[in-house]
Amino acid sequence: MSRPIRIAIVGAGPAGIYAADALLKSDAARDPGVSIDLFERMPAPFGLIRYGVAPDHPRIKGIVTALHQVLDKPQVRLFGNVDYPGDLTLDDLHRFYDAAVFSTGAIADRSLDIPGIRLDGSYGAADFVSWYDGHPDVPRTWPLDAEKVAVLGVGNVALDVARILAKTADELLPTEIPPNVHAGLQRNRAVEVHVFGRRGPAQAKFSPMELRELDHSPTIEVIVDPEDIEYDDGSIAERRSNKLADMVSSTLENWAIRDVGTRPHRIHLHFFESPVEVLGEDGRVVGLRTERTELDGTGNVRGTDRFTDWDVQAVYRAVGYLSDELPKLPFDPLSGTVPNEAGRVLAADGSHQCATYVTGWIKRGPVGLIGHTKGDANETVACLLADHSAGRLPGAAEPDPDAVPAHLRAQAVRFTTWEDWYLLDAHERALGAAEGRDRVKVVDREEMLRHSGA
Repeated sequence: MSRPIRIAIVGAGPAGIYAADALLKSDAARDPGVSIDLFERMPAPFGLIRYGVAPDHPRIKGIVTALHQVLDKPQVRLFGNVDYPGDLTLDDLHRFYDAAVFSTGAIADRSLDIPGIRLDGSYGAADFVSWYDGHPDVPRTWPLDAEKVAVLGVGNVALDVARILAKTADELLPTEIPPNVHAGLQRNRAVEVHVFGRRGPAQAKFSPMELRELDHSPTIEVIVDPEDIEYDDGSIAERRSNKLADMVSSTLENWAIRDVGTRPHRIHLHFFESPVEVLGEDGRVVGLRTERTELDGTGNVRGTDRFTDWDVQAVYRAVGYLSDELPKLPFDPLSGTVPNEAGRVLAADGSHQCATYVTGWIKRGPVGLIGHTKGDANETVACLLADHSAGRLPGAAEPDPDAVPAHLRAQAVRFTTWEDWYLLDAHERALGAAEGRDRVKVVDREEMLRHSGA
C-alpha cells in the first residue's frame, strides 16, 4: 500500500485517543504512514475526562494535557458532534477506512435488582455524574432535597457521588462546574451520606488517593465504624498480594480508631452491609434495608439474617457502568461489552469481524482506572497492524480523506473539528477568567456548537 493506512476511531475519550497515540508510535506510522480520524458524538472531545471525572479532581483532568498532544498531531483529525450510527454507519466506516476501532466507553448505570429501586428518590450514579459534569443531553436540574442519603457501592464513583453530595456549593465553585450545577448544589440539603459495601475493607475498590481525598474537605467528617474493620484469611492474603488494597485498608483502620470531629457534614463508610430493599411510602424513598454479612474465610461474604433499616430519603446506586449496544456489532448485555479477542471483534460464529476492533470499556468492561486503557489500546492496535501486514484488511473503497467531511456535509451534519475545540476551549477559559476560575464549562449543545464556530 503506497498511501497511509486510514483508521477510524469512534469515540474521542481517553481510550480512543490512546489508540491513536499507539498508532502514531508504531512502525506503520513511518511506513506507510497512518491517517487517523476520531469521531465523537459530543461537540467536544475527551469523553470520560470531561463528562465522567468529578470537577474537584483537577489532577485527573490534567490527563487532558497529554491527550491534547496526540490530537495536535497532523496525522489526526477530530469530527465532533457526529453520531454513530445516525450520521456515520459501519458500512460508511468500512468504505472510507481500512479499519474501524470502537472506543465508545460506558455511560449508563448497571441495574440493581432489589425491591424499591425504582422509587422516586432512587437514582443511578451515572445520571448524577452526568448532571454535575454538565453533560448536554441530561436535564439541567437535579433534586437535592434529601438530608440523609445512601450511596450503594465501594468504588471511586461512589466516593465521587458521596463527596459531591457532602461538599458545599462554595467549595466546588472554584472548579469548572457550570452555573446551573452550582445553583443546584446551593439548594442541596444533604448533611449525612452513608456509603454501603457488602464486603469488607480489603475488598473495597477505592483507589488509595481517591479515598484519602475524601477527608480533605474542611466541611466533611469521614466516619468508619471500628466493628467494620475485620479480615479473614482471604482478606489478609489480598492485602499481602495487593499493595493498593493494603493502603486502602490502612486508611480505613486509621479513620476507625480516631475521635469523631465536629465538621458539619458527615460521610459514613459502612462495610458488611448488603442492600436488600429500598423502603418507600407514597412512591418515595424513606429508607434503606441492609443485611449484615460476614466473611467466609475466602474474602467473600455470606448473609447473617440480621437486618437494619436506615433513615434516608434518597438512594444512589454506584454499582458499575454499562455500555450501550452498538448497531451492526455483536454485544454481550451481561458484561456490557462487544465480544472480542485481543480487540478483534468476534462475530456470532467465532470468526473475526473484518477490519473491526474495540478498545477501552466497550472491550473489557468498565473496570480499572483511566490509565489502564493504554494497555487495551496497545493490544488492539497491535492486532490491527498485524492484520494489515498479513493482508487481512480489504482496504477502503474511498480512502480520500476529503470524502469524509464531504459525506457529513451532504447529510447536513454540523460537525466540529479540533480547531473548533480550541475556540470553545478559549471561550470556556474566558468565562472562567471573568470569575477568577480556570474554566466554566458550557453545557448547552447549541451553545457549544456556536462557540466552536460550527
